Amino acid sequence: MCACSCKPSYDSSLTDAQWAVIEPLLPGRDPRRGGRPLKFPRRLVVDSVLYVLVTGCAWRLLPHDLAPWDAAYRWFRAWTADGTWDRVHDALRERLRVADGRDPQPSAAVLDSQSVRSHQGGEAIGYDAGKRVRGRKRHLLVDTCGLVLRAVVHSASVQERAGAKLVLAGVRDAFPQVGLRWVDGGYVNAIDAGLVGWAAERENLEIVAVPRNADVKGFQVLPRRWVVERTFSWLGRCRRLARDYERKTAHAEAMIKVAMIRLMAARLADETIEPHGPIEIEAARRLADDLTSE
Repeated sequence: MCACSCKPSYDSSLTDAQWAVIEPLLPGRDPRRGGRPLKFPRRLVVDSVLYVLVTGCAWRLLPHDLAPWDAAYRWFRAWTADGTWDRVHDALRERLRVADGRDPQPSAAVLDSQSVRSHQGGEAIGYDAGKRVRGRKRHLLVDTCGLVLRAVVHSASVQERAGAKLVLAGVRDAFPQVGLRWVDGGYVNAIDAGLVGWAAERENLEIVAVPRNADVKGFQVLPRRWVVERTFSWLGRCRRLARDYERKTAHAEAMIKVAMIRLMAARLADETIEPHGPIEIEAARRLADDLTSE
């Protein structure tokens, strides 16, 4: 297979337009610094990582027409360690916000967590007694469009308020314009409202709780909070994220960033997937209403 084929070999592979968005942001080899030429093209490596992400297969089960599994995993691990995934993700998020007519830096955000089961062992494994899940928690801070600002993966035994501090610590340094956070009632209640005072004193942030209506059973579309719930739904389309298969929390966070990179690259390439089903259609309608009212 030609590594630079114009036609993607799998549904998870990048299109030419998507690769044109991502390619300038990836580190390249400088011939002036010496070293051997790259054995596998960067696009083939990225397509291999995306195949694992979307299909949920093990690294060793990568098809033979993609990069060898050990090479793909080695690049994924290296780009996680040196912050490449973070830099690409942040650059695409700012570009997408500008393309949507927004300021590159958000002024408000939504915070929530998701408990996921761990398939095997690894670091930071715990038990969430409330959700009855043994594994990890994904704490996401997203802007009002649902784009990830911060992603922190920690043990499921860590409570929401303690996990929120891990996400919000130093957030004003990265996003100086953000002053408002929407959270659910689990972060702020009559028993422990310490997170509100901590955020105001340490980070100069205002925490606003969006409570759930106890009289309504089943799924509820709550103001503002539905944005982060939709982001979790986006991540759930990638089978690697249906469970937590990573042994390291850094790799689990990187997989979240790679999933968002894929989504944002498609949008910037004008290849946005139309919403399907009543939940996604309703979410798209509410987002359009919010954008119109702001």
